Amino acid sequence: MKVFVTGGSGLVGSTLIDLLLARGDEVLAIDNFATGRRDNLQPHARLRLVEDSIVDKSVVDALVGDFRPDVVIHTAASYKDPDDWHSDAMTNCVGSANIAQACKTYKVGRLIYFQTALCYGTKPREQPITLNHPIDPVNSSYAISKTAGEHYMQYSGVDWITFRLANVVGPRNVSGPLPIFFDRLSQGKRCFVTEARRDFVFVHDLARAVIKAADGTGSGTYHFSSGRDVAIKELYDEVVRAMKLNEYP
Repeated sequence: MKVFVTGGSGLVGSTLIDLLLARGDEVLAIDNFATGRRDNLQPHARLRLVEDSIVDKSVVDALVGDFRPDVVIHTAASYKDPDDWHSDAMTNCVGSANIAQACKTYKVGRLIYFQTALCYGTKPREQPITLNHPIDPVNSSYAISKTAGEHYMQYSGVDWITFRLANVVGPRNVSGPLPIFFDRLSQGKRCFVTEARRDFVFVHDLARAVIKAADGTGSGTYHFSSGRDVAIKELYDEVVRAMKLNEYP
C-alpha cells in the first residue's frame, strides 16, 4: 500500500511510519520541522521525506499527484504557541483544505484525520463525552482551526476517518506536561503543577488503531482515549520518581 503521511517527523507521524515500513508499505512523508525532529525517522528504501509545508497548495498537489497514495494520514498540525492564531489558521485550516482537496482531485481512497478533544470546549456538558456532544471549540485557536480542518475532510467526499484524541504521549514527545517537567527538573527549575486531570494515551496504541483504520472502509468519527483521567500532580510525581530526585522544586 502507498501511504502519504503529513507531519511525518512528529510524534504520531514518525511512529506510524515505523509501523508502515515494518509491514512493507511505501511511504511518502512531508514535514516543515516546526516541531518534528529529523532524527525521528531513519533513512529507508521505501521512505521519501520531503521538507516543505502543506500550506503550499502547489507542493501538496504535486506530491499527491505524482505519488498517487492509496491512503493519506494527516497528522501535521500547528499547536506550538496558543497565541499564534495565524500559524494555526494557515496549517490547520488552509493546509488541511489543501490536503482534502488534493485527495478529492486525485481520487485518494482513504483520508485519516486527527482532531483535538478541545473541539468540545473546556467545560463539557457531559462526562464521559460522547460523539453526540455539541462541538464548541471557541476557547482555543488550536481547537477552532482543527475543527475547520475536520470539516474540510468531511466535505472532500473521500472516505474519511477522524480520531478525536486524548493527550498522546510517547518516547518522541516534545510538547505537553511530561517533557516540560523533565526539562525543567533537569535544570533544577520549579514547575507549575495543577490538580487538573487529563486522559493520556500511548502513541503506539494510537498508531496501531490508525493502521487498522487505514486498511478499512467507510467513513466515521471515533474517540480515542484510555477512559482514565490522571491528575497533572500525579504525572509530576511520577516524573520525579523516574528521575530519582530526592530533592526537587
